[in-house]
Amino acid sequence: MSVRRVVTGHDADGNAVFASDEEVAPITLALLPGTDFYRFWGGDQTSEFPDDGSTPAAPTYFPPLGGFRFGMFTVAPDAESKIEDLDMEAAMAEMHTKLPGLAEYLEPDSPGMHTTATIDFEYVVSGRCVLELDNGASREVGPGDVVVQNGTRHAWRNPYDEPCVMVVVLIGANNAKLGDSA
Repeated sequence: MSVRRVVTGHDADGNAVFASDEEVAPITLALLPGTDFYRFWGGDQTSEFPDDGSTPAAPTYFPPLGGFRFGMFTVAPDAESKIEDLDMEAAMAEMHTKLPGLAEYLEPDSPGMHTTATIDFEYVVSGRCVLELDNGASREVGPGDVVVQNGTRHAWRNPYDEPCVMVVVLIGANNAKLGDSA
């Protein structure tokens, strides 16, 4: 599914204009079948109005301190995300190309677990999934639920039959527990 992104801006006289109107296609990865990532908007420094509608530079998946990301992602059902006969080297290269910086946060010994120096705001649009924390505590979330994560080690699991779609805003933050920022 593509998502329409309408962006406003200003003309040379300071009047509001529609600067762009385009479809944003999902980013898919062989390593995560059934999972879609949408990168709607983001920036790595103090925001300025891009009056021409151009997307600010946001080269990595997670933002640095002071940066932000706005997107959407799908947590595929666990049964759908089983992969066989995958060329792992090619799959990792694809992830590095399509979603730079994401793989560096994933824990190979604990699939799905990751920790980032970000404050994450997630809104569940459809489906259900389980948010698992590093101590094994978990909560099911569903349509209309909101999650605010503050640099916690976590993973998203989907033991259900349908995908879980979430809108997400990530904001780079200082994290004393991690000893650094995103």
